[in-house]
Amino acid sequence: MHRRRSTLLATLTLTAAATLTLSACGSDGSPGKGEGEIAGSDAGDESSASPSPSSSSTAAAGRPKVKLPPDLRLTFEDAETGDPVKDAVLADNAERMRAVDAAISGTDPEGKALGFYNTGKALEAAVSWVGQFEKANATVTGHVRFFDRDVTLKGTTSAVLTFCADESKGFSKDKETGEVTKTPVTKDSYVQYNTRLDKNADGVWQTSQILSTRGAAQCQA
Repeated sequence: MHRRRSTLLATLTLTAAATLTLSACGSDGSPGKGEGEIAGSDAGDESSASPSPSSSSTAAAGRPKVKLPPDLRLTFEDAETGDPVKDAVLADNAERMRAVDAAISGTDPEGKALGFYNTGKALEAAVSWVGQFEKANATVTGHVRFFDRDVTLKGTTSAVLTFCADESKGFSKDKETGEVTKTPVTKDSYVQYNTRLDKNADGVWQTSQILSTRGAAQCQA
């Protein structure tokens, strides 16, 4: 059993580079019509015992407080544009990225924030990806930096957000042993994301689609 868990943990690290951003979303289409891998596609189709939140179940109760463990840090650059609508998109995207890691690390065991900040295919893939970590008895640790965040509004309730992630200092960790599976820094430690967000009736910008390109030249530090 331990050997199988170790193999799963290594696979997570290899397929998601540093894994902290987890690519925990899915897309049935490309918001930007660009090439790349569908984020979360490496999570497979296997069902899991991970939380199964509803995208609307927590909306009426107000925004959930997303907490991360002390050994996990996410930083978001370009948080203010001067446009309040674009700033709201950036803020909800940041909470969405944190929500995925909160579900994986166990600080949001019921996955409330996942359902609050994701919808549609993105929510399904996020739940599936969290399940892969549960299966491997793994969590995440370290630091991931998000940068070059750029918002394009598409009407009043839809937006496209592109950004890069530096995952070179983020790693998987075995929950039982505490062992950190470190990976070497390569071009694949940097990921470009092309995301679609839709504003729901409660004013929350939920992520509905994500396309990721690992090793994208424009994201190399």
